[in-house]
Amino acid sequence: MSDAIKHECGISLIRLLKPLEYYQEKYGSAFYGVNKMYLMMEKQHNRGQDGAGFASIKLDMEAGERYMSRVRSIDQQPIQDIFAQINDRINTSFKENPEYLNDVAKQKKHIPYIGEVLLGHVRYGTFGKNSIESVHPFLRQNNWMHRNLIVAGNFNMTNVNELFDNLVQIGQHPKEKADTVTVMEKIGHFLDDAVAQLYKDIKKEGFNKREASPLIAERLNVAKILRRAAKNFDGGYAMAGLLGHGDSFVLRDPAGIRPAYYYKDDEIAVVASERPAIQTVFNVNFDDVKELDPGHAIIIKKNGKVKIKRILEPTERKACSFERIYFSRGSDKEIYQERKMLGKLLFPLILKSIDNDIKNTVFSYIPNTAETSFFGMVIAAQNYMNKKKEEQILSIGRKITREELHEILEVRPRIEKVAIKDAKLRTFITQDSSRDDLVAHVYDISYGSVKENDNLVIIDDSIVRGTTLQKSILRILDRLLPKKIIVVSSAPQIRYPDCYGIDMAKLEDFVAFKAALALHEERNTMHLVEEIYKKCLLQTKTQDSEVVNYVKEFYAPFTADEISDKIGQLLSPPDIKAEVQVIYQNIENLHEACPKNLGDWYFTGNYPTPGGNRVVNRAFINFFEGKNERAY
Repeated sequence: MSDAIKHECGISLIRLLKPLEYYQEKYGSAFYGVNKMYLMMEKQHNRGQDGAGFASIKLDMEAGERYMSRVRSIDQQPIQDIFAQINDRINTSFKENPEYLNDVAKQKKHIPYIGEVLLGHVRYGTFGKNSIESVHPFLRQNNWMHRNLIVAGNFNMTNVNELFDNLVQIGQHPKEKADTVTVMEKIGHFLDDAVAQLYKDIKKEGFNKREASPLIAERLNVAKILRRAAKNFDGGYAMAGLLGHGDSFVLRDPAGIRPAYYYKDDEIAVVASERPAIQTVFNVNFDDVKELDPGHAIIIKKNGKVKIKRILEPTERKACSFERIYFSRGSDKEIYQERKMLGKLLFPLILKSIDNDIKNTVFSYIPNTAETSFFGMVIAAQNYMNKKKEEQILSIGRKITREELHEILEVRPRIEKVAIKDAKLRTFITQDSSRDDLVAHVYDISYGSVKENDNLVIIDDSIVRGTTLQKSILRILDRLLPKKIIVVSSAPQIRYPDCYGIDMAKLEDFVAFKAALALHEERNTMHLVEEIYKKCLLQTKTQDSEVVNYVKEFYAPFTADEISDKIGQLLSPPDIKAEVQVIYQNIENLHEACPKNLGDWYFTGNYPTPGGNRVVNRAFINFFEGKNERAY
């Protein structure tokens, strides 16, 4: 509960479809695109915590004039840092050259970042160093305008070793194995190939080298390049790219794991990881923002034509359900309703855990991200109470007195804000004992919000590791002297690692895994654990398409309730007075609440790509052998 989960990145692509003079005249600034990009990145700031980057391309520049700009930052506030740098460059140019102020042509020629094609990225690094070299966008530079490639993405590839070997086989010498580099170089290879072939063809038509350049830009088939490059990609991705001459694209994986949305009118075309960012920044309606179909790319040519092209055959749609539960901003119309439904569907389980005693139960939530599912739970509680009241009133009939009616109507769900996070408190102490004591005070409680011997229901969006729950929240809630603390997760038990962009790579980090392991030890079935390990080992040389997720067998002997009960035991501090029960969402309710996002591999082990099964088996091998290594 309340353990921060590091997660995937966010992308923003903006293409201005009018000349810069148009935006100067209509909006008062030729930097319209830059200003909108700042807002787009900030509106997706929840996704990127340790780095951000921005790149732009100017169309139709003369030889010798700078047409590409890029700035990246790993500052504590990276987005603000980037745009502070950009504004400083702009203001310095205006100060030194006042004649630029009302001359858009001179602004475009002399001031960096003022381009028609813009790409932004907010990064949450899942692995590796937090260095400026790891921050998107990545740049593949060439003196041929068409061969310049800028890439930024929201992705992890499960088969980075295979992709690396592919590059070696075609004669390349990649500088590192990082998936971003291998993906960029793969696209770059086929881009080079396409440009070279077009040059030969155009030369045969009688055009000279200089005349060939605009014709290459016009004829370049971006969809074909992407088809050839993405043929062997295994992972979840929304991948954005800019070509030096002005073409741009965003490609989404065939299972739709990572999200991508777009909007177009006669002024702009924009693509982003989150729909509300587009809605807010450009003031457009929900229905105006479209979802990019899985396996498709939105391609914007230099001439401004926008096309949606099928790049890879879509597989069964497995859009990430955790996007809806936890990662995405809840301001999206559909996500807001889905999160409410998640809370609503949990209520029958809660009712059972409190023996239908709503009168002596307090309902609350921790942290703030669980607020929406809490609303849904409260609605369900209110509906239940209304039905009970109706039955009571009808059973008494016309003889009911005012006092009896008042007594019935007065009963309602007790809703309280029982815990408040102390935003000013920082866990800066490194010694374990002292740190644990400090962690225990990260939350303050509202004394008097709970009566002694009440039930206390606390809902959260997910319980992944349970560390904060064990070391802080349960201890501090126990001070309110409840009879029972019921901790409710709007997400099911997270049992399996992610390999598509979210930093949940080790099995032993999950409290559900620890609980199942404890049950194996209690029931003397550790021989099954060793057998699973041996099965995983036998598959290490098997092709991904034939690999089976044997880690499912680790959980198979136990019901979900048995694992939940054991989690409650594991997380209960030894000195706690209240009874602790942990309730998780079930898979059926998850699918009912999020019908369009059925990617549930975290909970079921049903990975949407073959590489997922290899990754989970490798994660189990690492656990069994005691290796603290990445599984892919």
